[in-house]
Amino acid sequence: MVRRNTRVVGAAAEALAGRFLKREGLQSVTRNFRCRLGEIDLVMRDKDCLVFVEVRYRGGHRLARAGLTVDARKQQKLIRTAALFLAKHPESSSLLVRFDVVAIDADQDGSETIEWIRDAFRPGDSAL
Repeated sequence: MVRRNTRVVGAAAEALAGRFLKREGLQSVTRNFRCRLGEIDLVMRDKDCLVFVEVRYRGGHRLARAGLTVDARKQQKLIRTAALFLAKHPESSSLLVRFDVVAIDADQDGSETIEWIRDAFRPGDSAL
């Protein structure tokens, strides 16, 4: 079995998720927001809501589905990183905020299934 470069696979999954969300009516704000606290894959706008999107990809050989892999620790990291994003972008302070997950699962035959989990978690759900 050939092992693919995880950065290449991750970038392709993020691009696929971004295209999917745009078709669903969201607008791209930025991609791969990085800071000392972590990274947010996609920041999108859904009308009056700023959406922080975590993209998860799992190949056909994995046991756990991609949507199940955003644990409490990852949620905390995303929440803290989003707070820093909002601090650096005060023009976004009037918007509602939502955390979504786009889970992409590849089957053994190479076909991919996209699951969009809107409002996947909230800051109150995770202990900061």
